[in-house]
Amino acid sequence: MLILQTSLLFPWRLPVGPAEARASIAALTIIGAAAACSPVDDPSLFPEFSAATAVPVPAKEATGYNPQRDLYWGDLHIHTSYSTDAYTNGVRATPDDAYTFAKGGEIEHAGGYGIRMQRPLDFAAVTDHSEYLGVLRATEPDLPLNRRGLRDRLLNDGRLMNTLLLARSMLGFDLENAIVPGWEEISRGAWRAIVDTAERHNDPGRFTAFVGYEWTSMPGERNLHRNVIYRGARVPELPFSSVDSEDPRDLWSALEAQREAGMESFAIPHNGNVSDGLMYDRVMFDGGAMDTGYAERRMRNEPISEIFQVKGSSETHPILSSEDEFAGFEIYDTVLAVSQDDASPRGGYMRDALRTGLELSHSEGFNPYRFGVIGSSDGHNASSPVEEDSYHGKLPLLDGSAAIRMGAATFYPTDMPGGFRWGAAGLAAVWAEENTRASLFDAMRRKETYATSGPRIAVRFFGGRGFPPNLLAQADWIAEAERHGVPMGGDLPAGEGPPTFVVWAMRDPQSGNLDRVQIIKGWVDASGASHEKIHDVTWSGEREIDPHTGRLPPVGNTVDPASATYSNSIGSAQLATLWTDPEFDPAREAVYYARVIEIPTPRWSTYDAVTLGLPAPEPASIRERAVTSAIWYRP
Repeated sequence: MLILQTSLLFPWRLPVGPAEARASIAALTIIGAAAACSPVDDPSLFPEFSAATAVPVPAKEATGYNPQRDLYWGDLHIHTSYSTDAYTNGVRATPDDAYTFAKGGEIEHAGGYGIRMQRPLDFAAVTDHSEYLGVLRATEPDLPLNRRGLRDRLLNDGRLMNTLLLARSMLGFDLENAIVPGWEEISRGAWRAIVDTAERHNDPGRFTAFVGYEWTSMPGERNLHRNVIYRGARVPELPFSSVDSEDPRDLWSALEAQREAGMESFAIPHNGNVSDGLMYDRVMFDGGAMDTGYAERRMRNEPISEIFQVKGSSETHPILSSEDEFAGFEIYDTVLAVSQDDASPRGGYMRDALRTGLELSHSEGFNPYRFGVIGSSDGHNASSPVEEDSYHGKLPLLDGSAAIRMGAATFYPTDMPGGFRWGAAGLAAVWAEENTRASLFDAMRRKETYATSGPRIAVRFFGGRGFPPNLLAQADWIAEAERHGVPMGGDLPAGEGPPTFVVWAMRDPQSGNLDRVQIIKGWVDASGASHEKIHDVTWSGEREIDPHTGRLPPVGNTVDPASATYSNSIGSAQLATLWTDPEFDPAREAVYYARVIEIPTPRWSTYDAVTLGLPAPEPASIRERAVTSAIWYRP
C-alpha cells in the first residue's frame, strides 16, 4: 500500500528518510507506469483552465456605526505562497492577491486560471504558517513546479507525470537542507510584508484587513493549529511558531507578553476534528491536570474556535451525537498522518467540548471551554474556496482542478488527503457596530459570532426572560431583545422561571431556502454527567413533529444530480420564533446554541461531475448550515 507522509500537507516537518522516500516514489512510479498506456492529456478535462481576466475590485459603499450592530462576513484563515506547503504545491500568489480576492477582485489560481468570489467579503486575514515563513518563496529551491507550472504539467503530462510530480515535489523534497542560514531574517522580511500589505488594504467602513498568522503545532501528527489575530498593526518582529514550542501554553505566554506590550491579540483553534481528541481534552498538553488558572488562560487567549473549513466540520460527530440526524455533515475524521488513521471524535468537536466544560465546571469549579464559534476556509491559493458552484480547492497539487478532485486526471489513492474528501467551507459571521478592526475584534472577543458552511445565512440569537410574546412583530425587536436578554456568546442572568430564546434566520439570497431552526441544549445532571438534546423550534411548511419519534419529517430534496440544479420550491426564506425550554432545571448548568439548516443543494462534487460529464458521486447534495455561538446558564 502506498504510504503518504505528513510532509505532504506540512512539509516544514522533518522529511522522511531516503529509503522511505524512494519506496514511495517507486510505488508511485508503478502506478504511473500503468497509467502511461492511457495518459489523460485531453484539455477538455480542464475546462476551468482559461486565462485570468483581471477583474478589478468592485467599488463598495462604506457602512456607518450601528449600535444594534450589523452583520459582517469574513475569512480569518487564508494562506499564500509565503506558506511552505502552499509554495511546494505550486502557489505563487501573494498576500496582496489574497486581499484583492477577498475584496472581490480576480486573481490567478496556481493552475493558471482566474478565480473570483461572486460576492466580496467584509474582512479577512492572511494567516500564513509561521514556520519558516516566506523562506521557500525567497530561496526558490529546486522543485518541479519551479521549472514548469501546474497548468503546463496538467495539460501536457497526463496522469503519469502528475502522479510522479506529487512524489518529486513532496515526498522526495528535503526541506531541512533547503533552509538557508539566516532564514529568520527572511521570515522577518516576509512578516513585515504581510503586515504592510494588511495596512495597505485596510479600509475602515469598507473592508477590514487583519494581521495574523498560523501557529502549526502537530504533536504526534495530531492537529493543534491556531490562527493568531491582532487587533491592530502593532505586532512582534517575528511570529511565535511551533518551531519555538508545540505547547499551546507557550503560545499563550508569548501572546500575553505581547499584550502587556500593547499588542492585543487572540488565538483561534481549528480542525479539532483531526486532533485525535487533543484539541478539547480533559488534561493539559503535557498530560497534567487542568486547574482554574489554566481554564482562565485558555478562555482569555482563545475566545472563539473555527468549526467549519475545507478539512471538514468540527461541530459534532455521529458517534458523539447518535440522536442527531444532521451530525454526519462533511465528516473528515482521519488524522493528518502517514496511515490516515481514524481520529478519536471525543475531544475533537465543539459540542462535545461544550459538554466537557459543563462537566468540569460541575466537578472542578472551572470551565475551559466557554468559547464562541466561526467558520473560515483554510484556502491555500490566496483565496476563500467556499462556493459550491465555483469551488477551486485548497492545495493545487491535491485538488486544483475538477479533474484532479474527481480522480479523472490522477491515480492518487482514494484515501489520501484532498480531492473528494475536502469541502467548500466556511465563513465567519460577526455582529459588530462597524466594519473596523477594533469593532470586529471586540465582537469576536465577546463571542457575538457564528459559523456557516459557506452560505451567508443571517442569524440572530438571544436568551433571556420577560420577552413580550409579540416581540418579533415589533419594528425595534432587536433593541427590545437586548433589554430583556443577552446575545449569542453571552451568559444568562439569574432570574425567576425558565429562559426564553429568540432566534431569527434569513436565507442567503444566492443559496437554498431554510428547512428548520434548531436549538441544541447541553446540561449536567445531579451526578455531573452531561447530556444533549436537539429541539426543532421552527420550520418551513405545514409539517408536524411525529409524536412517536419526536422528529420533524424531512423537508424534501429538489436536487437534480444530472444537471447540478435545485429548486427553492420548498423551504422558507425566513424563520423566526420564541422558544422556552420546557425542561429547564434552575439548579443545573446548561448551554444552548442555535443551528439553521438549509434545504438540500448540490455539493461542489456534483457541479464538478456535470462539468466533466461524469455521474455525480454520493452525496450529490449537501445540507448547508449556520451554527451560532452559545449562550450559557450557570446557577
